[in-house]
Amino acid sequence: MSGGKHSMSTMNASRRLFLRHAGVMSALGAAGAPLALNLSAIGTAAAQSASDYKAIVCIFLFGGNDSINMVLPTDATSFANYTALRNQAPDSIALLAPGTAINGGAANGSPARLGGVLAIAPTRTQGRSFALHPAMGTLQAMFDSDKRLAILPNVGPLILPTDKAQYNTASHPRPVSLFSHNDQQNTWQSFKPEGATLGWGGRMGDLLASMNSRAVFTSISAGGNAVWLSGNEVRQYQVSSSGAIRLGTNASGQVYGSLAVGQAMERIVQTTRGAHLLEADLSAVAARSMQAESLLRNALAPAGDAPFGTPPGSGNYNAANDPKLRYPDPNNTANTVANPLAQQLQVVARIIQASGSADIGARRQVFFVSMGGFDTHDAQNTNHAQLMARLAHALRYFDDTLGALGLRNQVTTFTASDFGRTFTSNGDGTDHGWGAHHFVAGGAVRGGDLYGTFPVYGTKNANNNNFDSSPDQLGNGALLPTTSVDQLGATLGKWFGLSDSQLLDVFPNLRNFTTRDLGFMNPA
Repeated sequence: MSGGKHSMSTMNASRRLFLRHAGVMSALGAAGAPLALNLSAIGTAAAQSASDYKAIVCIFLFGGNDSINMVLPTDATSFANYTALRNQAPDSIALLAPGTAINGGAANGSPARLGGVLAIAPTRTQGRSFALHPAMGTLQAMFDSDKRLAILPNVGPLILPTDKAQYNTASHPRPVSLFSHNDQQNTWQSFKPEGATLGWGGRMGDLLASMNSRAVFTSISAGGNAVWLSGNEVRQYQVSSSGAIRLGTNASGQVYGSLAVGQAMERIVQTTRGAHLLEADLSAVAARSMQAESLLRNALAPAGDAPFGTPPGSGNYNAANDPKLRYPDPNNTANTVANPLAQQLQVVARIIQASGSADIGARRQVFFVSMGGFDTHDAQNTNHAQLMARLAHALRYFDDTLGALGLRNQVTTFTASDFGRTFTSNGDGTDHGWGAHHFVAGGAVRGGDLYGTFPVYGTKNANNNNFDSSPDQLGNGALLPTTSVDQLGATLGKWFGLSDSQLLDVFPNLRNFTTRDLGFMNPA
């Protein structure tokens, strides 16, 4: 958008979707007019022809991930500066060098208990060496040998390319409310601070929803409400980790054990008795939810079926007990821990598998999943190791499941977070930063490499208040991004099928960057 107006590409796509919706609603007459677009999202209409299926999955890490401990440069200078700044009392959060043996007698969560960081070998080393967090062993092979994992260093919201001198110039545009959780979560997802209503995932959905038989299944969240999924036309449809969310009745359509009561309730909540717009809207929402739930429930394979889960030997399936959805505790690998993120990705995989069915009829879908706990101001050693193990296991589970379905090349997953964290330690944790390193995974990803310049990790100056030795670090060593969220999103959007003009419409700051395709996706 520019100046509050839609570009021609958005208008054309919206017009196509509107005409499809209007045709479905015409038979309802005047009573249906106020909610025509909302109700028609569930209607079946002739989709544009498409020979392929593609999905983009956003994994949002709420709280601000300390990606400095997720992907590390291990060349001598970088690692020495890293160790000096993070080896602070009372608890060092400096991870240990590659090859350091695990000390099973060390304190839980301590770097010694985890052992050394895990070396990786990117195709372009940038004259340095690199490693992953010790709890991310399942991603080492995805990066090095499978080549289905790429690393994007130092990504963050930017309006213009920005160096340190420009950052300190008041007239140079930069995102508002930096270092604020709520504002930066929204800025990552929508390019605007808290209060934004349109996200770039949803806006991509707007442009491609006409390829789907039912627009309601274009934009789906298994991780709660997300502005990233909100478009002008498409509305996010929320599911639980176990599947479609029912309204009122049980899985058999009953209330208090009665099918008749269940049917009566559904008629009541879908009936509009007056002309009040709010009443009509509530009725439409209820109708859309009920119809979508019924369609999705019928289309989904059982969660316990292979390859999604492990069929139980007896009794009902419980995802929390499924060994596929549990990861080794990084502090005691003899124990396993249930993985809620993997459970979210399980239902995403089930929906993707059902996407071509008559009930779903989708060719382009965007998904949102999430995990919290990343605001590691303290107790970072214990907490962050668990988070890294959980993320790595979930990414590998999803990759394996898509591989078994033959759908790896059709699905691309990326991580996002409020912001990165400070290079300095506050004694047992880190504080709010800006730029951060991120993963992109999938069969269409040019994996095994870094896309973007890895930042220089410097040391504090003589006044102990800045990092004059690094062009990429601000106060407390927070990273000044060198790659924008617009560039990341546009690279995904191009693979997804958006034209150059549509990309410029969805990503408002893209026109300010010379490189608009970061190169981490194979051509469609």
